[in-house]
Amino acid sequence: MSTTELLKGAAELFPDEVVTSAHVRHLDLPFGAGRFALITLDNGLDHTKPTTFGPASLANLNAAIDQVEKEAADGTIVGAGVTGKPFIFAVGADLKGVELLKKHEDALAIGKGGHEVFKRLAALAVPTFAYYNGAAMGGGVEVGLHCTYRTVSKAIPAFSLPEVFLGLVPGWGGCTLLPNLIGADKAVSVIIENSLNQNKQLKGRQVFDLGIADALFEGADFLEQSLIWTANVLKGDIEVERPVIDRGEAWDQAVAKGRFVADSKVHGAAPAAYRALDIIAAAKNGDLQQGYDAEDVALADLIMGGELRSGIYAFNLVQKRGKRPAGAPDKNLARPVTKVGVVGAGLMASQLALLFLRRLEVPVVLTDIDQERVDKGVGYVHAEIEKLLGKGRINQDKANRLKALVTGVLDKAEGFSDADFIIEAVFEEIGVKQQVFAEVEAVAPAHAILATNTSSLSVTEMASKLQHPERVVGFHFFNPVAILPLLEIVRGEKTDDASLATAFAVAKKLKKTAVLTKDAPAFVVNRILTRFMGEIQNVIDEGTPVEAAEKAIEPLGLPMSPLVLLELVGPAIGLHVSETLNRAFPDRFTVSENLAAVVKAGKRGFYVYDSGKPELDPEVAALLKQGDVVLTEEQVRARVLDAVAQEIGLMLDEGVVAEAQDIDLCLITGAGWPFHLGGITPYLDREGVSERVNGKKFLAPGVASVPA
Repeated sequence: MSTTELLKGAAELFPDEVVTSAHVRHLDLPFGAGRFALITLDNGLDHTKPTTFGPASLANLNAAIDQVEKEAADGTIVGAGVTGKPFIFAVGADLKGVELLKKHEDALAIGKGGHEVFKRLAALAVPTFAYYNGAAMGGGVEVGLHCTYRTVSKAIPAFSLPEVFLGLVPGWGGCTLLPNLIGADKAVSVIIENSLNQNKQLKGRQVFDLGIADALFEGADFLEQSLIWTANVLKGDIEVERPVIDRGEAWDQAVAKGRFVADSKVHGAAPAAYRALDIIAAAKNGDLQQGYDAEDVALADLIMGGELRSGIYAFNLVQKRGKRPAGAPDKNLARPVTKVGVVGAGLMASQLALLFLRRLEVPVVLTDIDQERVDKGVGYVHAEIEKLLGKGRINQDKANRLKALVTGVLDKAEGFSDADFIIEAVFEEIGVKQQVFAEVEAVAPAHAILATNTSSLSVTEMASKLQHPERVVGFHFFNPVAILPLLEIVRGEKTDDASLATAFAVAKKLKKTAVLTKDAPAFVVNRILTRFMGEIQNVIDEGTPVEAAEKAIEPLGLPMSPLVLLELVGPAIGLHVSETLNRAFPDRFTVSENLAAVVKAGKRGFYVYDSGKPELDPEVAALLKQGDVVLTEEQVRARVLDAVAQEIGLMLDEGVVAEAQDIDLCLITGAGWPFHLGGITPYLDREGVSERVNGKKFLAPGVASVPA
C-alpha cells in the first residue's frame, strides 16, 4: 500500500482533525547559494494554537514533499527546509484522533504513516534543514530529526519528546534517531528522564547544547539568520561537525540508567518507558529501519493500552477542564482586586504573599502577632525576589517595584482597611480562625473577600459568627505553593456568587488550576490521601511490616511512597487531618496510635537517610506497637484501593465535586499523581476495583479507555 493510500484510509479515523497545511515557497538563498524550497507547517489558526499531525496533515506534508522531491531530482533546488508558523513549529500527533482508535491495525497504520512521510525528507536528493522556530514536541521534534541539519531559536519555550509521560513512545523516529544523533545517554535524558520528571521541557539553548540542533539564533530574526547559515553550509563555508557516537559500553550504561530512572518513577507500573528503552537499546546497531519497525509495533500496542488512554484523559483534564472549571459562576460577577491582605507571616503565609505579589502585582500586606514575625515574613518575600533577580527571571526595575509593594504591619485596621482580598494562613484550629475572621471583618471594607487556606476545617463553621458570611470562601493551596498548580475553591453554605466569582478570577490570575468543591471535611485531595494513608497505617498497626506495606503500593507508580509523602506533609499535619476526618466519619477514618506516638516524640517522619536511601528510623521502630495480622502485598494493595474507591464513590454521592473528572484533576495537580493512572478513577475502573466496591465504573466507556 502506498503512503497516499495508507493516509487516506487512516484519515477516516480522525473525523475532527484540525488539518495542518504544508505550504511550499521558493526563495533564493544569500551569497548566490541557489534556489531553496521552504515548507511551512500551519494549521490556519491563531498563533497560540498548536500545529499537530493527523492523517490529513501528514498527507499534506507528503504532497509537499512530492513537489520538493521532483525539484530536487531535476536540480531545480539545492536544498529544502521545514519550519512552522510564528512561535509554533509543531507539537506532534493529533491526540484527539488517537484516543478514538479502536483497533490495533488502525493504530499501526498511524505509526507507519508518520514514518513513511518523515523518511522521505531523509531520502531527498538534496540536503534538508529543520528550522525549529517555536514550540516543538513529539512528532514536531521527530520530523526535524529526519532532516540533515537543524537550527533552533533561543526564544523556544518548550521542546520535548513527551510521549513516555503520556504512556507512549516517540514513535516516528525519536527512539531510533535521537540516540544515533546525540548518543544514548543524552537521548535517555530527553526521552525518559525529562518525561518522567513531570514532562520537563527544554529551552532553545539546551536543545543546541545537547547537539540536537546544529546552530542557535535569536528569535527576532531567527528564520533570516537560519537561511544565511543554510547558505553557508551549502556553499561549504560552514562545516557541521558532530561527535562520534559511543556504541560500546556507554550505550548499555545509558539504557541501564534509564531503566533505573523508570523503576524509581513508575516501578514497572507503566510500560511506555520500558518499551522506549528497548528500542533505544536495539538502536545501538544503527539499523534505522529495524528501529522504525519496532516503534510502529510499540506505538500500536501502547495506543490500545489503558495507560495511554489514561494519559490522554489526564492531559485533557489539565489542558481543558482545568482552564474551564466546572460550576464556576459567571466571571462578570467578579470584583476587582487591587490590594491583598495576608493574615499570618509564617512560611505558608509568606509563600502566599509572594505568589499574590508576583502574579497580581498589587500591594500585599502581611500581619502577625509581633513585629519579629512580620519582619521575617516580609524578609522572606524580599529574599525570594532577590533570587529571581539573580537568576535573571526579573530585572532590577521590577525587583525594586515588587519589593516596594509588599509591607508588614501589626495593626489589621491599618493594613486591611482598603484591601479587596484577605486570606488567612494561621494555625489550623477552628476557634483561632473564627477569631481572626472576626477581627478582619471589623476593619475590612464591605466588599472585601475573606479567604481561608484551611486544609480540612469547615468554611461554613468558620464564617458562622460573622455578620457577612456570604463573603467567606475556601482558598486551599498545596505546598509548595509555587509549584503545585491546584487550588481547591470551597463554597460555604452562605458564600455568594460574587465572592466565588472573585475567587475564581483571582485563581486564574495566580495561574492556578481551580476546582470548585463543596464544604466537606478535608475537601478533595486531603480526604482521599488521608483515607489512602490511613489504610496503610492501619495495616502497619495490625502487624504488616512497614517495608511490605510501602512496597505494596509501588505498582501504582506514585511519585513517592505513602510514608515519604507523610514526611513531606508533616506527621503532625497528617495526624490533625486524620483526627478531623475521624470526627466526621468515624466508621472509615481511624487515628493511628502509632502515628500519634511518632508526633508526640517529635519525629519528622518514619525514615532516616544516613545510607542515602530511606530506612526505618530505629527510634520510630521502637515506638511502633503492632498486632500479629500480616498481609501480603496483594492484600494490602487491594485493601487500600478498595478504601479509595469507596471514598471517591461517597464523595461523588455527596456532591463534593461535580464529577469524577474533578477528583482526578485534583490528584494530578495537587498531589502529583501520574498521568498513566489518569489521576485514579481510570485505574480503579481498569483494575475492576470500582465495580467490586461500588457496583459500577466511575467513567463512561471510551472516557480514559478504548471506545466500545
